[in-house]
Amino acid sequence: MPPAVPSPILRRRRLGTELRRLRELAGLTGDQVIERIGWASASKLSRLENGRSRPDPEDVRILLDLYGVDAESRDELLGITQEAGDMRGWLLKNYPVMTQQQRGWAELEAGCAAISEYNPVLVPGLLQTPGYARLRILSARQVDERAGDPEPVEDADTEVRARLARQSLLTRPDAPRYTAVLEEAALGHRAGSPEVLREQLAHLCELAMLPNVTLHLLHRDTRIADCYLPPTAFSLYRFADPQDPETLAIEGGFTDVMSTEVNTLNRYKVVFEWLCSAALPETDTVTWLFEAAGRLSDAAAPSTVAYGSATAPVQRRPSGRLTDR
Repeated sequence: MPPAVPSPILRRRRLGTELRRLRELAGLTGDQVIERIGWASASKLSRLENGRSRPDPEDVRILLDLYGVDAESRDELLGITQEAGDMRGWLLKNYPVMTQQQRGWAELEAGCAAISEYNPVLVPGLLQTPGYARLRILSARQVDERAGDPEPVEDADTEVRARLARQSLLTRPDAPRYTAVLEEAALGHRAGSPEVLREQLAHLCELAMLPNVTLHLLHRDTRIADCYLPPTAFSLYRFADPQDPETLAIEGGFTDVMSTEVNTLNRYKVVFEWLCSAALPETDTVTWLFEAAGRLSDAAAPSTVAYGSATAPVQRRPSGRLTDR
């Protein structure tokens, strides 16, 4: 498995911040820059400086020439420009049909050293089985159809494959530390058929055995801190490059929001600590998942489980694993 690549999204933001700083050091306004280099639209520079577009290396070279940037800084920024483009590595070579939304998540997850996730109603995408993921994708499309949105370009199987491609993040040699708080409601009968849920529970048991993965189950009636109620699903990302800022992603039903604002991140860090404290410890979580899968197996006819037997003995991690977090 190839090594992790830096997050293109974070690289775009870092490049944009540097380009804005260099323009201001050169004493130039945005309009002056546009006039001198002959770009047709001021929005092009604005998108670059705000990290909202994939930068063209030639455009960046032109700006660096105008700002009189020295050779060392120029080489560094052109390297960042290359990393800020599309992910050209194994992921998109193997999955060139990855949807725009899936690509956005993959780009954010790239280069992560640690990921912390909470979702009040769903199993996070990095943990989903194909069956669970397909059901979630199809259920969301029902809303799109009712709202009159055009037919999606990609079929559901394409989106499922893209989600599975993202999940390899957790098993690569330099995998990030991953911690998730799972709500009991995300694994209830509302979330899918017994077969889908049985496979999902078995898969979670297997993932929980990975040395870099920690799962916590939160019972539906458990009090969080002083009766705190988390209002939304969210994820926190910390990156291997210390110059890439920690990032918060708030996942809405149809709109996703990202922020690197420190005060906002700190609030969500507090909430995540409360969630982890209220939820079951990781060993008790594995026991709960295993027993829940067993109950579904007992209540249904025997079937093949995609990710291994839900009734197989759970192999505990070495005891030292529990003390290194």
